[in-house]
Amino acid sequence: MSLTSADILARRLYDAGCRHAFGIPGGEVLSVMHALDQAGVEIVLTKHENGAGFMAEGCYHRTGAPGVLFATLGPGMANAFNVIANAYQDRVPLVFLTGRVDDIDIASYTHQVFDHVKALEPVVKGSFTLVDGAVDRIVDRALSLAMSGRPGPVHIDVPISLAAKVQKIAEKLWQPAYLPSVPAVSSALTEIRDRLATAKRPLAVLGLEILSEGCAAEVRAFLLKHGIPSVATYKAKGVVPDDHPLSLGGAGLSPKADKEVLPLLSQSDCLLLIGYDPIEMRHGWQDVWQPGEQFVAEFILEPNLHGMHRASHTFVGSLAPALAVLDQGLSRSEAGWPEGEFARAKDALVKAFPTTEEWGPAAIVDEVRKALPDHGIASVDSGAHRILQSQQWVCREPHTLIQSSGLCTMGCALPLAMGAKVASPDLPVVAFTGDAGLEMILGELSTLRDLKLPVVVVVFVDASLALIELKQRGSGRDNLAVDFGGTDFAALARAMGGVGIDARNRAEMAAALEGAFTGDRFTLIAAHIDREAYDGRF
Repeated sequence: MSLTSADILARRLYDAGCRHAFGIPGGEVLSVMHALDQAGVEIVLTKHENGAGFMAEGCYHRTGAPGVLFATLGPGMANAFNVIANAYQDRVPLVFLTGRVDDIDIASYTHQVFDHVKALEPVVKGSFTLVDGAVDRIVDRALSLAMSGRPGPVHIDVPISLAAKVQKIAEKLWQPAYLPSVPAVSSALTEIRDRLATAKRPLAVLGLEILSEGCAAEVRAFLLKHGIPSVATYKAKGVVPDDHPLSLGGAGLSPKADKEVLPLLSQSDCLLLIGYDPIEMRHGWQDVWQPGEQFVAEFILEPNLHGMHRASHTFVGSLAPALAVLDQGLSRSEAGWPEGEFARAKDALVKAFPTTEEWGPAAIVDEVRKALPDHGIASVDSGAHRILQSQQWVCREPHTLIQSSGLCTMGCALPLAMGAKVASPDLPVVAFTGDAGLEMILGELSTLRDLKLPVVVVVFVDASLALIELKQRGSGRDNLAVDFGGTDFAALARAMGGVGIDARNRAEMAAALEGAFTGDRFTLIAAHIDREAYDGRF
């Protein structure tokens, strides 16, 4: 059988579960784009490579297959750097396809040409250039690297002439399937089981590697079976429902939440770190438990080389199989936290982040939460509203609040929501963003229009970089470069083919949400709040 190099690449991606590719055309990637289309991978045109990459990530959160981003050489590749760095820090398996001039041209041609591989080296798990006669093997290697261990982005540079060149290939050689690994029988494993069996104050810290492995159900079942309470990183919210009596919800950015959560960590006599990758956490979570004084058992996909924390025992490998081994013969004799400290902390967190205000950021979140079913998808941009919402938004299922929590980059919420909606058209989807974050990527509203997606976009309008302004005041500095002119977002949405609505109270917010998740047009709700509305909230 004879196929072009681009055909082989496209079919490999299709076989890996990829059904959408996002990006902007360029002459150097035309062969790749058409091959993807022929293989059954839908091409989605966006307005910027950064938005395209976040759409690809949103797709991954719904399908579990690697996201696919394509870009032309030079400026196209450079535009994508931020979202590739985000995928690296947020552990997103993303295949980044770029066009590349041929070797013979590199020797004497400089227009738009620079070394893609060197430029991307710090923010990808690996970078590959397709080679004549080995296209299938190179793509297989890239896919395996993207999905194995701690997932992340990989880059594939496709030389122009090679993309269209016909290759003779043999019957497809599949990459070997990686069998799950479990801890070996050892004194360390016995100690964990014994400690957990008699612990009076056990506590689990749940991280995004649970989502990477796709084992949320197994982790939840283990914890609830043995009555072990937990706290999650923002990415892992919903592994145990936030409103379950044994869940503290998410943590990581809020000092107010840390005030309740961190003392529990220091009091625990048996800490279980399950898939916990501290890349989501701030300085306040550095060395917050002491293995010399506490027992800490860590189950992770890759070795702990970050230095953010230490553990009494660390097991590297598959999470669900490891918990299954730990479960064998485990019988807990204690109900856990007999003095009620955990329940008091959970109650204190609820009181610290009330949603009952007449109007403001919490009221906006509350109205949308009431309108969105448990399985609905919400994305949230970086900024003051994200810190507040990550504490107040109740997740009852994993992957239902998506955000940039490793890199914390602005401008991600809208394309994340769009990608999730493309992959799951029957699910209601809402994007929460600040006005500054939306202004970074206004062009993607036209992408939303063209795709005819009824995504709801909620904009917190205060004409300020609220989180930075709050930090300025908190450090005694003058107001500097954080305020900007107000944009009529509702009018802008209407001009770009959507429904635009202003909301200044709960009644207007609730009315704007009625019917907004159906049809073929997006709805943008400009939710106006006072300046300094976030003071004292997180």
